[in-house]
Amino acid sequence: MPYRQQGRAPRRRARTALTAAVGCLVLVTGCGAADMTRQSSPYAAAEDARTVTLSVQSWVGAQANAAVAAYLLEHELDYRVDTVQVDEVPAWDALSQGRVDAILEDWGHPEQEKRYVAEKGTIEPGGELGVTGHIGWFVPTYFAEAHPDVTDWKNLDKYADQLRTPESRGKGQLLDGSPSYITNDKALVKNLGLDFEVVFAGSEAAQITQIKQFAKERKPFLTYWYKPQWLFERVPMTEVQLPAYTEGCDADPEAVACAYPHTPLRKFLNARFAQSGGKAAAFLKAFRWTTEEQNEVSLMIAEEKLSPEQAAKKWVEGNRAVWEPWLR
Repeated sequence: MPYRQQGRAPRRRARTALTAAVGCLVLVTGCGAADMTRQSSPYAAAEDARTVTLSVQSWVGAQANAAVAAYLLEHELDYRVDTVQVDEVPAWDALSQGRVDAILEDWGHPEQEKRYVAEKGTIEPGGELGVTGHIGWFVPTYFAEAHPDVTDWKNLDKYADQLRTPESRGKGQLLDGSPSYITNDKALVKNLGLDFEVVFAGSEAAQITQIKQFAKERKPFLTYWYKPQWLFERVPMTEVQLPAYTEGCDADPEAVACAYPHTPLRKFLNARFAQSGGKAAAFLKAFRWTTEEQNEVSLMIAEEKLSPEQAAKKWVEGNRAVWEPWLR
């Protein structure tokens, strides 16, 4: 999911060759990300143009950020906005090159930050998003209430038989999302000596479908999951406590045997855009909201099936006091 190993690696939405990717942003689709090495938005980093190009990651929380930012840029500041889906590491390359103007939700990419912010100066920090991200292992709360000791990783093997599936090869199943997400889970299972198999659902959408099906049938499950995420509102889950995270405990991806960190999510802007982007750049730097506010928009998109623009419009109309300071 939206995690990178520490120490390694709207009203008149613009239509371009890349906006075919925009249709892939809805949670239930299975489209791939745009290849920013071959394509770019003609609006990104355009001189003296009232245009902004936002990079949008594949999870719905990132989509909520972009939807609200785009809606306000268009309706309050009169900019034209293009949104482009691109994977996390390529997004940094695209941002450095001016192919996109801003990333609104970064979960930590120290190698890219060192290269592009500290060394090349082609990217500038845009401040914190206001949301703290955290990845962990979770079981449904109904299972944790029936078996309280399952929330300690040392007791997971005790429940491996109950957590077995046809895909887990005779072991307990640890459900992950997309194979493209860089996680510690396989190393954790190995290094903690657990009788579990990491099984990939294939995408965030597929993982959500599986979790909801388990919950409907009141079956036990163990899953890699993350906060903030709207699904907790529909399927209450309780975190399994892994060995405590300490700085550097995940530096070696093969030897990691600790929990995931809590990560304040941050924004980054193309350096030229940050300096010459006028009111748009100032607005994106000021854009900051809470986990609850992000989840409110995410729920509208994922569960109520509103389009991102419709969800943004509904949220903006009900939260003027929150967003007006971003425009000052």
